[in-house]
Amino acid sequence: MTAEEKFRKYLPEAVRTSPLIRRALTHRSYLNENRNALEDNERLEFLGDSILSLVVAEWLYHHFPEKKEGSLTKIRSALVHTHQLAKFARAIELGPAIYLGKGEGLAGGRDRDAILCDAFEALIAAIYLASDMKTVKEFLVPMIQEQSEIVVSEHTEEDPKSWLQEFIQGQGLSTPVYQLVSESGPDHEKKFVVRVLVNEVEFAQGEGHSKQTAEKKAALEALVKLGLKD
Repeated sequence: MTAEEKFRKYLPEAVRTSPLIRRALTHRSYLNENRNALEDNERLEFLGDSILSLVVAEWLYHHFPEKKEGSLTKIRSALVHTHQLAKFARAIELGPAIYLGKGEGLAGGRDRDAILCDAFEALIAAIYLASDMKTVKEFLVPMIQEQSEIVVSEHTEEDPKSWLQEFIQGQGLSTPVYQLVSESGPDHEKKFVVRVLVNEVEFAQGEGHSKQTAEKKAALEALVKLGLKD
């Protein structure tokens, strides 16, 4: 049994033989080296990203009626984060089935979070196009349900810097950067002012008697401005 055949056994029966599944598994590096391959998975990835976000948001809306928008956004960001989608991909043995160029394959591409995440998003789109939204939900919701319990328990008292980073990266933006704005006061009572930037744009500032405290307050203020915390 090939890696692709083994992987397809995890899929809903209605879509196992769909040619769209092969397209979802085709990385652009493979397309560059194989003229017989017609299309890579990037267009499917684009569609799958939106479908994932919708399915996760709808599920969270119905299953956590007591949680406010900010908390729901935080959980959704964790569930559709690159690292998390890569974990879903590994659970269904997607990596070994991906069609990669030789160089990418030798470099360990089949276990890279970014490639696994993209392929998983493409797979969701392929399932949707080959069947319907009901089939997508039947495939995806068990994964969401199991992982959401872990996410909720792990993030109850999360550090604001971690929370902000998770949300920002879930939006496809670069990791937040903290810069010291000023330092004042005597040694025994220093005051630090720090700003947090994303893609070189200032989101917020915070101050404290240590750099670490100022960074946390800047992250907290950014979360408030983003509507993720009251």
